[in-house]
Amino acid sequence: MVTRPFPIDLLRRNDIYSSMSISNIVKQQITQGSWIRRMFEEGIRLKAKHGTDSVCDLTLGNPYLDPPPEFMKALRKVVKDEKPGVHVYMQNSGYPETRDRVAGRLRTDFDLPFTRDHVVMTVGAAGALNVILKSIVEPDDEVILVSPYFCEYGFYICNHQGKKVVSPATRDFLPDLEDLERRITSRTRAVIINSPNNPTGRLIPADTLESLGNLLRARSEDIGHIIYLISDEPYRRLLFDGLEYVSPLKYYDDTLVAMSHSKDLSLAGERIGYLAISPKCRHAADLFDAAIFLNRTLGYINAPALMQRMLAEIEAIRPDVRVYQAKRDMLYGALKDMGYDVLKPEGTFYMFPRSPLPDDLDFIKVLQDRLVLVSPGSGFECPGFFRISFCVDDRVIERSLPRFEDAMKSV
Repeated sequence: MVTRPFPIDLLRRNDIYSSMSISNIVKQQITQGSWIRRMFEEGIRLKAKHGTDSVCDLTLGNPYLDPPPEFMKALRKVVKDEKPGVHVYMQNSGYPETRDRVAGRLRTDFDLPFTRDHVVMTVGAAGALNVILKSIVEPDDEVILVSPYFCEYGFYICNHQGKKVVSPATRDFLPDLEDLERRITSRTRAVIINSPNNPTGRLIPADTLESLGNLLRARSEDIGHIIYLISDEPYRRLLFDGLEYVSPLKYYDDTLVAMSHSKDLSLAGERIGYLAISPKCRHAADLFDAAIFLNRTLGYINAPALMQRMLAEIEAIRPDVRVYQAKRDMLYGALKDMGYDVLKPEGTFYMFPRSPLPDDLDFIKVLQDRLVLVSPGSGFECPGFFRISFCVDDRVIERSLPRFEDAMKSV
C-alpha cells in the first residue's frame, strides 16, 4: 500500500515528485497546486476513518442547492428533441440561439450593445480564461493578479507562457491601485479581477472599478498597447443583503468577461460558461475570431452541446441567495463572537478569516486535529488567512462551531 504525504507536508516539500518522469514545471505546479482539491481529498480519507458525520468538511465550493426546477424541465425538453443533426458539430463559438440569449441578457444587465458576435460559449469560466489568455499573451508577457486570488489563475497564465505578477490587496481585500500601478511594465498584458471574490467574498465597488479603469486607460497609452481587464464572474449572481453587481464593463472598454454557471445554477459538473467581449473593446472582432480558433485548437472544440441548448431555455434564472446568506450569517456571527478577525462576505460561498497563528498551515493542522477541514490562505497566495466554504448543510456548520471555538482557545 502506498502511503501518501499528509496535505500540510505536501506544500512544504519540493522533492516528493523528484523521481517522476514529468516536466519540472508540472512537478512544481503539482507541489504548489490546488490546495482546495487536496484538502477535499483529505476529507474523504478522514470520513472513511472517522465516519462522515464526524468530519466538518468546509473546503470545496460545491453548490449546496440542486439546480433550479427550470433546469430539469429544460433538460427533459432538449433530451426529447430527436430532430436530425442535434448531436453533430456546431460552430466553435456555440449555437447562435444560445449566444443570442446570452447577448440579450448582457444587453439588459449592462446596457451595452452586445450581439452574438461578442459571445463565445466555453467549457466553464476556466475554459474562457484559457481562451482569453492564449488570445492575448505572448511568451513572457505579464498578467497581474490581485491576491488573494483563485489558485488556478497562475497555472492558466503559465499554460500560455505568460508570467504572473502578484499585487497584494488592501487590508479590506480591494485592489491596491498604487501597488498595482507600480507593477505595470511594458510587458503587462492584462489584469485579472474576480468580484465577488473567491476566497474573500468581497465585492469590488464602483469607485474602485472606475479608478482601476482610469489607471489602465492611462497606462495603456503610456506603454503603447492595450492592457486588458479580465473579469472572472462566476459569483456575480450570488450577492447578499440586496447588493447589486457592479460591472467593470461600465468603466473600461477593453474588458473581457469570463462567466460560468457552475455556481449560480448549481451546474458545476456540467462545465458551461462563456466569454463575453465588450462591444466597446477596440479589437473586439479580432478577439472573437481568436477565441473561436482557440476553442478548437486548445481542445475544447465547443462547449457541451446539451448544456448550451438547455441554457438557451433558462439563462435568465437567478439563484435563491437567501439560503447561502443564512449560512453566511450563522457562521460569521459565531466566528466574530469567538474572536476571529473576519470580513463579512458580500457574496460567494466563502469567508476568509485571519489565522490566529502566524503560519496559516499551523492553524489548519489545529483544525484538522478537531476534524474540521478548511483551505489555507497560502493556497490563494495570501498566507496568514484561511478559507471556509459555507455552502454545506447547516448541521455541518453547527457541528463545526464548537470546534472552531476550541481551536481558537488552544492557540
